[in-house]
Amino acid sequence: MIDVIVAGGGPTGMMLAAELRLHGVGVLILEKDAEPTTVVRALGMHARSIEVLDQRGLLERFLALGKKHPLGGFFAGISKPQPEGLDTAHGYVLAIPQPVTVRLLTEHAEGLGAEIRRGTEVAGLSQDDHGVTVDLTDGTQLRSRYLVGCDGGRSTVRKLAGIGFPGEASTVDTLLGEMELTASMEELTAVMTEVRKTQLRFGAGPLGNGVFRVIVPAAGVADDRTVAPTLEEFREQLRATAGTDFGVHSPRWLSRFGNATRLAERYQSDRVLLAGDSAHVHPPTGGQGLNLGLQDAFNLGWKLAAEVDGWAPAGLLESYGTERRPVAEAVLNNTRAQMELMSLEPGAQAVRRLVAELMDFPEVNRFLIEKIIAIGIRYDLGDGPELVGRRLRDLTLRNGRLYELMHAGRGLLLDRTGRLSVRGWADRVDHVVDGSEELDVPAVLLRPDGHVAWAGDNQQELLERLPRWFGRGVPDEDDPVDAAQVGGIEREVAEPR
Repeated sequence: MIDVIVAGGGPTGMMLAAELRLHGVGVLILEKDAEPTTVVRALGMHARSIEVLDQRGLLERFLALGKKHPLGGFFAGISKPQPEGLDTAHGYVLAIPQPVTVRLLTEHAEGLGAEIRRGTEVAGLSQDDHGVTVDLTDGTQLRSRYLVGCDGGRSTVRKLAGIGFPGEASTVDTLLGEMELTASMEELTAVMTEVRKTQLRFGAGPLGNGVFRVIVPAAGVADDRTVAPTLEEFREQLRATAGTDFGVHSPRWLSRFGNATRLAERYQSDRVLLAGDSAHVHPPTGGQGLNLGLQDAFNLGWKLAAEVDGWAPAGLLESYGTERRPVAEAVLNNTRAQMELMSLEPGAQAVRRLVAELMDFPEVNRFLIEKIIAIGIRYDLGDGPELVGRRLRDLTLRNGRLYELMHAGRGLLLDRTGRLSVRGWADRVDHVVDGSEELDVPAVLLRPDGHVAWAGDNQQELLERLPRWFGRGVPDEDDPVDAAQVGGIEREVAEPR
């Protein structure tokens, strides 16, 4: 039996597979495409995703193939300078094409031992108390303890699991593709400068070798969204929007996207879970989709690994949906708002002008950008200082950096006092005695995803919080004091590995 089958080999699926493999969980990724796609849907990563890469020691690989850009102008395309005082060491957007992101994450997952099977996908599933039986389109059948649907907005896994996907259908479509132009850069720049004063769903950017990424509003909403637009549709819409078609020719690929906004009713149905676009779809305003999926995987990976390994406390796996669904709901809301602000209707334009004025206040500008880059998220992890529930930014320590200590995906007690102990949980939690001028609490307990689970200096409080996130401790039977101190939550684990 396979520990976990991941349906979908995009950024979310590959990130999840790698997180599971960090904990030794057996993973099989099913990807319907026989070869990696070259279609560039997403163009970059925001601060929280960049932090995630840094926490796992991957960032240098991405920086080598990407380009840093300022963070201004990401909320509804309203041009404002990058806010000051962002609570992150990575206050930039990293421009990197999605196929490159997928390739790097695939190399990471395979390097950790994940198996990838291409050219097949889930066709059917059934569950029982011990696992999931998965029928594949190639006629074979597999058995796994868990199945995670990372198979996109039209997720087969979500439908087969009977999870509802309520929301709004598309009311506007946008055409997107890669093609060559005969127009000069001077003409293209002049036209874009004028048209984009009002129409932000229009543009053409060079990709190299004479190829441009072209985006333009569609004439209407497609009846069949699986059918790609034609080059002639692009020409017609470019002429209608910009007064010229720029001589577009030789398309590499053509597609369309809408403003559909949907959120799964739940993220888990027994042993089937959802992550990424399988759980939520929304307009691409602000460039949040790929980032949201990566962060889903980062939250889910260690929790699902703990369940498979048999040490997860009661409710740990369920906390994935409890924590991540509200985050997705907030993203859906901000993309809805951004789409309204990008409308050409007079009322929407009036609201846009008002929001633009409000963004001249630094606090407002920072607040809206933090929504996009996801560094302001706070999970409800119980009582404690305001820091509890938030992810901790990378800190400069006396002996290095905080994120350098998190590459293995384990919990971490960062202890300035030297008086605390995680004895009993040393197989799941690292204890580092070090300090930072940037940290104003005596010690913090970090989950593997970097969120603060506890802060303080009281050993008894720490012992009470450790079992909530890291399960029952393992007492030293030869030490009666240790055996008495190590708390935990008793639970029955069905068919442990």
